[in-house]
Amino acid sequence: MPKKVQHDDGDTGVATATRTEKKLARPVLYKVILHNDHYTTREFVVAILQSVFHRTEADAIQIMLHVHHSGQGVAGVYPFDIAETKIRTVEQLAKENEYPLRLSMEPEEG
Repeated sequence: MPKKVQHDDGDTGVATATRTEKKLARPVLYKVILHNDHYTTREFVVAILQSVFHRTEADAIQIMLHVHHSGQGVAGVYPFDIAETKIRTVEQLAKENEYPLRLSMEPEEG
């Protein structure tokens, strides 16, 4: 509501405040995709899904089976920096365990 303002010269005017509203754009989210290979064990994939992607055991098994049968599957959906960090973390763990597990990311369509 406008406020009454007393000017030095005695005149009363109406002051209005201009309010600019900025709408924050939602960040683009990225799907982290696991790719099937014939060397990485199912147990390792389930363990990665539980420890890095915080999936329940049941969800991890379901995702692992989907990757195994379809060739790839989504481990999770995250902002760019988090998706990138999770990929690097999994690739390092796979390397330490001598598995060729590959991951990628792509923008989520929505």
